[in-house]
Amino acid sequence: MSRMTQTFERLQQKKRVALIGFITVGDPDFEQSFEIISAACDAGLDVLELGIPFSDPTADGPVIQRASQRAIQSGMTLEKGLRFVRQLREKHDLPIVIFSYYNPILAMGAERFVTDAIDAGVDGLLVVDLPSENANELMQFVSPEQNLHFIRLISPTTEPARRSEILREANGFVYCVSRRGVTGANTGVSRIDWHELEQEMTAMRAETTVPLCVGFGISTADDVRAIAKIADGAIIGSAFQQVIEDDPKTAKLKIYAMIRELREIV
Repeated sequence: MSRMTQTFERLQQKKRVALIGFITVGDPDFEQSFEIISAACDAGLDVLELGIPFSDPTADGPVIQRASQRAIQSGMTLEKGLRFVRQLREKHDLPIVIFSYYNPILAMGAERFVTDAIDAGVDGLLVVDLPSENANELMQFVSPEQNLHFIRLISPTTEPARRSEILREANGFVYCVSRRGVTGANTGVSRIDWHELEQEMTAMRAETTVPLCVGFGISTADDVRAIAKIADGAIIGSAFQQVIEDDPKTAKLKIYAMIRELREIV
């Protein structure tokens, strides 16, 4: 059984939802990033999403775009990101998901990327611009016993028929996008319609037993409380990146405190 499956089963037994944190690797640099992310793991994250920076993102809002730019300027690459995972694995056993785009994977080579990711201790791949229907471009290099999950996304604009197809193929967990637009709490694109989101989650629960986790625009304790009533996990990213942007020297302690506070809620 994979680390991912074990984690969600344990949380289900405790009647808790997963606290999932997204943080860009290499922001502001490798060493400080490692200290911040390691502290986040110590604070009680259930699943870690490591963002591999890409110069031309399509799903990331301005806060994560700026984090990616800082990480790229510091020299972060996909290869260094996997080295980062190996280093984290020396201290932490929580599930780790690589969150990125397909361009850097193609540049590295899909087979080499998958092989190196498994060797580094990665548990899941979330490739924003690789549709669920094309998952085999990566998963053809994964054997069942290697327990590497391809994390699929479903958004408010996903047609019901396609949503059903995605849910049939899903494993690990499903990333449920909370609203139209990009990541971030104050992007001015779209606010979360909690009633609509609850209806969508109910419809998906009728079709799958795979954990459903909600992200995009999740930043406050109230957001997490609301998600805990309708989903299996809450995904927070831009709120952490804003702390790093404001002051990387104090980010380690502030993010640790944020996660401890949220951990008491869920």
